[in-house]
Amino acid sequence: MLGEDRMKQAMQAYIDAYNRDDLDGIVALYAEDASVEDPVGSPVKQGKPAVAAFYKMAMKSGARLALAAPIRASHGNSAAMAFDVQLNMPQGRAVIRVIDVMTFNDAGEFTSMRAYWGRSDMEMSA
Repeated sequence: MLGEDRMKQAMQAYIDAYNRDDLDGIVALYAEDASVEDPVGSPVKQGKPAVAAFYKMAMKSGARLALAAPIRASHGNSAAMAFDVQLNMPQGRAVIRVIDVMTFNDAGEFTSMRAYWGRSDMEMSA
């Protein structure tokens, strides 16, 4: 089983790669057959090509991620993190409060990412 430290390091690497606009770095964290469901309830993106396309589109927004609490591991193969997505929208600056849950394979790659957030988790700021 994957250790807690390794899961937490992968989650931090995800935040760091996103904030550097490092698409290859993010995609490298995922298994070949991984899935992304962001937000939960939206169509699932399946496989590395679909995952890469999702992040390429997301990075065009210029969003930045900031942890809102320490990354949490589990006794199993999952970890979670609460973070804020800070971005500029046509209406002004916005913050989306998100919780991502990742599952891992034995190689330490993400096999799934599920992002929990809804309309009420988005705030516009001045």
